Amino acid sequence: MSTILAFDFGMNHIGVATGNTTTKTCSPQKSLNARDGIPDAQALDRLVRDWIPSLFVVGLPLNMDGSEQEMTFKARKFGNRLKEKYKKEVVFIDERLTSASAKEEIFARGGFRALAKDKGAIDSLSAVTIIEQYFSEHA
Repeated sequence: MSTILAFDFGMNHIGVATGNTTTKTCSPQKSLNARDGIPDAQALDRLVRDWIPSLFVVGLPLNMDGSEQEMTFKARKFGNRLKEKYKKEVVFIDERLTSASAKEEIFARGGFRALAKDKGAIDSLSAVTIIEQYFSEHA
């Protein structure tokens, strides 16, 4: 069994999810606070130390036509920093519509109040969708 850590990159919050490569299951984790896209270093170190991932998966925000945008480059930079710091493989996954899917799920549970209450939950549910996409592409 090995664990995957997935990230939904954002400038203020970075959604986090874990995935199990044996059971192909995933779970949202507490999102990381970030400043200008840079997560709290101690929180990130703790996350990596606690889960001991074999792989990182980072959502790649693309435009609807598949072209890259400024956030695409920032997400790549984040992933490259993970690879460099922790010496683990990083796979980038197209994340178009993951946030919309997460917002729909949270809205279904609690309406507009639930959406407004916890932006980090949206990001972490998006990270779950990123792992699910990874599993479907790498079966």
